[in-house]
Amino acid sequence: MLGGDNSADTVINPREIFSLLPKKDPIYNYPRDVQTEVWNKWFDDNVRNNEYNLIKMNTGSGKTVVGLLILKSCLNEGKGPAVYIVPDPYLVSQVFEEARKLGIEVTDDEDSISFKKGQAILVINVYKLFNGKSSFGVHEKRIPIGSIIIDDAHACLDITESQFTMEIPYSTDLYTKLYRIFKGPLTEQYHTGILELEAQSPTVNMLVPFWSWQDNIKQVTEILYEAYRIAEEDYRKGKAVKDFDSLRFSWQLLKNCLPLSSCVFGSDKIEISPRCVPIDSIPSFVDCKRKIFMSATLADDSILVSHFNIDTEKIKLTITPESTDDIGDRMIVIPQEVNPDIKDIDIKEFLKEESKKHNVVVIVPSHYRAHFWSDSCDLILTASNLQEGITRLKNGHVGLVVLINKYDGIDLAKEACEILVIDGLPDVRRQIDKIEQGVLFGTDDTLSKTIQRIEQGMGRGIRSKDDYCVVFLMGRTLINNLYGEGAIDKFTPATKAQIKLSEQLAKQVKGASIWELKDVINYSLYRNTSWISKSKGVLLHLKYDATFKVNSVTKKQREAFNAALIRDYTKSVQLINEAVNETADLKSKGYLKQQLAEYLYFIDQEESHVTLKSAVNDNNLVLHPLEGIQYAKLQRFIGSQAVQASTFLGQKYNTTNKLVIGVNKLLEQLVFKPDSASVFEQACKELAYHLGFSAQRPEAEYKKGPDVLWEIGNLEYIVIECKNGATAPTINKHDCNQLNGSIVWFQEKYDSSCRFTPVMIHPFTVFEYASSPNPNIRIMNSEKLELLKSRVLGFTKAIASHGSFQDTRKIDELLNMYSLNASIFIREYTVGFTVK
Repeated sequence: MLGGDNSADTVINPREIFSLLPKKDPIYNYPRDVQTEVWNKWFDDNVRNNEYNLIKMNTGSGKTVVGLLILKSCLNEGKGPAVYIVPDPYLVSQVFEEARKLGIEVTDDEDSISFKKGQAILVINVYKLFNGKSSFGVHEKRIPIGSIIIDDAHACLDITESQFTMEIPYSTDLYTKLYRIFKGPLTEQYHTGILELEAQSPTVNMLVPFWSWQDNIKQVTEILYEAYRIAEEDYRKGKAVKDFDSLRFSWQLLKNCLPLSSCVFGSDKIEISPRCVPIDSIPSFVDCKRKIFMSATLADDSILVSHFNIDTEKIKLTITPESTDDIGDRMIVIPQEVNPDIKDIDIKEFLKEESKKHNVVVIVPSHYRAHFWSDSCDLILTASNLQEGITRLKNGHVGLVVLINKYDGIDLAKEACEILVIDGLPDVRRQIDKIEQGVLFGTDDTLSKTIQRIEQGMGRGIRSKDDYCVVFLMGRTLINNLYGEGAIDKFTPATKAQIKLSEQLAKQVKGASIWELKDVINYSLYRNTSWISKSKGVLLHLKYDATFKVNSVTKKQREAFNAALIRDYTKSVQLINEAVNETADLKSKGYLKQQLAEYLYFIDQEESHVTLKSAVNDNNLVLHPLEGIQYAKLQRFIGSQAVQASTFLGQKYNTTNKLVIGVNKLLEQLVFKPDSASVFEQACKELAYHLGFSAQRPEAEYKKGPDVLWEIGNLEYIVIECKNGATAPTINKHDCNQLNGSIVWFQEKYDSSCRFTPVMIHPFTVFEYASSPNPNIRIMNSEKLELLKSRVLGFTKAIASHGSFQDTRKIDELLNMYSLNASIFIREYTVGFTVK
């Protein structure tokens, strides 16, 4: 054996280890500059010995190599065992391949002797560490960890959150037992929602009021434990327990924080989740001395606090390369911003044509949206065929490929994806997130989360500094969010610079058709030297923001949760009170007050309901207190319809182009499709104001009444039930009874001087035989909804063409021209019904 101390297994500087690796592939002769810069910053004694470090590197800049060498350094320094965490099994294989090329020993077996002795790096997906049966130990440390890297931290965070969420399927007796306990409180809170739940409506999600949850927590805990015990026993006997997998894998994680959890009833399952992730359940992670997070798209680092309980006092700066020019070339194209008349189907046809020469990858938020592409795509990738599909893309030309809700964890270099499409806004998956999204609709917090997911998706098509990709952003709702106040600033510096460059290009082709954009994207696809120079130039002097950015409110929410875990509810109340006082946005303030009331209930139940009443005043979509909130009648219509419309449009939009984009977004949400009720109802409400009317969502805002109520002037109202998720060819008895009930509600709340028309928005006009519809009911069916949308769009374009929101005489003329005035609205856009 040769002597000497300086080998790849003894030196601890990552850059030196890289040079000394004896078996690395020739492609790794030299590290990239950005990798060396990150290694040098991390290797500083005052940095690498920190308990927490956050590394930010752009997508495709070689993060995996950086991470492997850092862990190799930790092992050489005696800071093992070392674990490399990625979001899914597909990425485990990628890290293995990278390690093989470098000649670094890795394993996927946590029982491996070489791992435990600190010779090999354990590479696993995040599920393996964070679950209620973790081999690393739950509430005890079975396998110690000395150093850990969590790569693609943003994706791992989402998965960790789901691991700490318990799901109970509707088909189980356990669901029935819990429903019996909470049916009463849920009925008080969501009268119509209970009817929809029992009718198996797919869109209903109802949060159990926190006071009812806390009052019944002992019984709930006993029921859950008994179900868990039986499921474990049945599993050991070899019986099928698939319906209880979530319970079996989450019970140990959640059992100590059930009183601090939310419980949501949906038509398909119950979901139980804590307000913050109780990460202390996994001591091996908590006690690890070196925790390193790596990410490309964490512009806001708050989620590391809420999910991984990072002590913000122990991390002040993030580790980044010197410049952001480590990212590849992305031309970002937004066709519907270039020309609002471009339709989704136009973009689809254009991309289908482009896919004959280039691989086009489309990321869609749902199976429903994937159906839109099904007549044009060559392949749809889901979890079952993902790895096979990615391999095909990397090996050659496939055509147009659709990815369903996969915004992270996919690497598609060069020809594997020359055109990437983000179609529509990413969906949230958990029921509690859907409720929160509805309560906080339009707030800065929801915008931040949306932008981060969009940016994650935009990074799938570039994997190195020399890579390139054209990125299409489409869908009116996505574009409207993109141009919301402060939205662009929520992107990382490199992406923001690329968007601004692409906007300059868009101005030069303003009003172009989708087919005229072909010459534009060819600059990128065929590597035009002027474009490449300009694209690289905008990144040249950009710097990463190395500040560790944590939202003060998120930090206080985490600290309040931690205090409540040790039953210091007084401190929890104090912290959330501080968060309320520093929050200006009323929707967010109201939601925080609901959280304040939840902690208050542990120590002062009366004060809790007083606080909740105050919360409703700020945001009437939060839970309502026991005594309820008095219904506030829809304000009388003042002035002419044209004046109302002019005032609203002038306040909401500062340019006619934003008006067209905003209305297109609104109309895109007014579609018949499943699991979109809340979005549809909100769009229906907003449409009223665009037309010069007033509106409410009584069921959402006051927990009783119709989905939407319009006031159209002269004490005339439209009572609306939205059934845009209906698929059956007849209107069922349940939906009929719901509208009949809303008629009674209106008659109770408004006196006889107020006239109203009950309207159901439903694809069909025939009630089933068992129904007893009120004879005054009118139906806005598919045909009439499309007619309304067409005329609203025409009205909008005419205003934009005229160039002014202030000309009320012109607006009045246009309202009449497009048959949108109040006097003929019902006649134009609704029809009668029949009974089968």
